[in-house]
Amino acid sequence: MTLDIGVLGYRFMGKAHSNAMARLPMFFPDAPEINREVLVGRDEEALAEAAGRLGFSRTTTDPAEAIQEVDVFYNLGPNFVHPEYSIEALEAGVPVFCEKPLAPTLEGTEAMTEAYREAGVPAGCAFNYRFVPAIRYAKELIEGGEIGEIHHVRGRYLQDWLVDPEAPWSWRNDEELAGSGALGDLGAHTIDLARFLVGGRAGEITEVSGQLRTFVEERPTEDGETREVTVDDAYTAQAEFESGAMGSFEASRFATGHKNDHTIEIEGSKGSIKFSLERLNELEHLSEGSRGFETILVTDPEDPYIDHWWPPGHVIGWEHTFVHENYEFLSAVESGDEFEPSFEDGLATQRVLAAIEGSDASGERVSLD
Repeated sequence: MTLDIGVLGYRFMGKAHSNAMARLPMFFPDAPEINREVLVGRDEEALAEAAGRLGFSRTTTDPAEAIQEVDVFYNLGPNFVHPEYSIEALEAGVPVFCEKPLAPTLEGTEAMTEAYREAGVPAGCAFNYRFVPAIRYAKELIEGGEIGEIHHVRGRYLQDWLVDPEAPWSWRNDEELAGSGALGDLGAHTIDLARFLVGGRAGEITEVSGQLRTFVEERPTEDGETREVTVDDAYTAQAEFESGAMGSFEASRFATGHKNDHTIEIEGSKGSIKFSLERLNELEHLSEGSRGFETILVTDPEDPYIDHWWPPGHVIGWEHTFVHENYEFLSAVESGDEFEPSFEDGLATQRVLAAIEGSDASGERVSLD
């Protein structure tokens, strides 16, 4: 069976996922056969150019038309288009893969998740950092008891692309369109990764205290005017996990000198792990009785996903995480199995984001119970 794929969005994430789909038959021969059937967007001229470049058979400016004619629907557009078309696809029984955060608001995310529960088909949320081999290896160490009882979880995601006050306004600066700024754009990844690594009920966050900050209140537009920035440029949060572990999280799009610095550290009673996205092939591990961290190059054939790629030491990159992610999702669609991270994971993360916003607004600690 060949799965016909429809994709809404052809810029950043559209390119990342299209590249992954093209790589699947080369490196994952047991992946489902797919046909990049239709690319969806608003600008017909730009859409036609992108379809040819990304390998799609045709285009349409009507998402509803695409949904009716495909086996799988990828919603990779801006946050504000996620709820309507994802719900429409799920109500038609079409599996959905949606970029994070699932929606600009908690209410929209709840509606999407309810549609997923009723549809009975896979619906994935695009937390691609779960599919980094070093992260998978870290998960194995934690589940194997190598670091013992978890005490601390620290995560940060730092970028600097908005430091310049003359950087242009975009939909990512608008609360109605994006929902939040650094919190949802970057913090969602960190919160999900923390939940994934700690695992199970122990990994659920029960309380948060958060602070949001906007450094530049207005930005220039293409027409020479300015528009108000209505989202956060940075956030920090303290958290408590169901297990009793303490968490601290931060993200900023104003962290001068940091391009895509996503790090997570977990300290336990027997050892610790440290990971940085800017050193994607490495995991630092402190084992019980050791005096220092060991840097592990996660590129051996027995490491997660690596047997599909290159000989040991021949590193992989950011784009490979999308190949792994698409392989797992499309395999779940073909088999009818569950896929994780699902919309349930997207909702769990969104609840934490909403609680952090609520804490900033009220100045009080917020319980997620």
